[in-house]
Amino acid sequence: MQKFLYFLLISGLLTACASNNKRIIIMSKGAAQFDEATKTISAKDGNGHDQKIINLSGPEIALKLNGPTGEASISLKENGLYILNIKNDTIIGSKQNYIVPKSSKDIMTQDELKIKLDSLHQLILGKNVSAANHNFFILPNQAVKVTDNLEAIIVGPYHKMTTAESVDGKAPEVYRFFSIHEVKATIARLEGFTKPSIAVE
Repeated sequence: MQKFLYFLLISGLLTACASNNKRIIIMSKGAAQFDEATKTISAKDGNGHDQKIINLSGPEIALKLNGPTGEASISLKENGLYILNIKNDTIIGSKQNYIVPKSSKDIMTQDELKIKLDSLHQLILGKNVSAANHNFFILPNQAVKVTDNLEAIIVGPYHKMTTAESVDGKAPEVYRFFSIHEVKATIARLEGFTKPSIAVE
């Protein structure tokens, strides 16, 4: 009986730990450092894009940030997968379907181009952004929960990805993120096509 109670106690503790999992993908310029003892994430304003994954457990995780835009404190209460931005740049992203590859020969009409541009303009202003819409606007020194699925695929800024294989016949859960500078460059490029129907990527 005593062994059985001990087994239940251990099982309960393991279940409690498993139910409080938080996976944090840190996006930074240059490598970010995580001090587990002080729960502090530090990064300098380096070059390029870097991602670091940390896994933490607990009903509420308090983190200190020390990045190029200064110091901050954040608290993560919900379980799931988070993006933490410790760049000096806003990060924008959304859920994507990579099962059907996009063709570079597709023709975009002027109406479709206008809708695309309007959507991008709204996005860089942080408008119509919500978890329900599966899109995200992450300012420096902020963390945003993306999904409950810890195994979701995250494609960071400046990375190329065009397709993803289905898993057990289902489309994988993929989120694509860009720096706000990438999105502004895309807007400038698309605005160059605001003429009678023309092929665009």
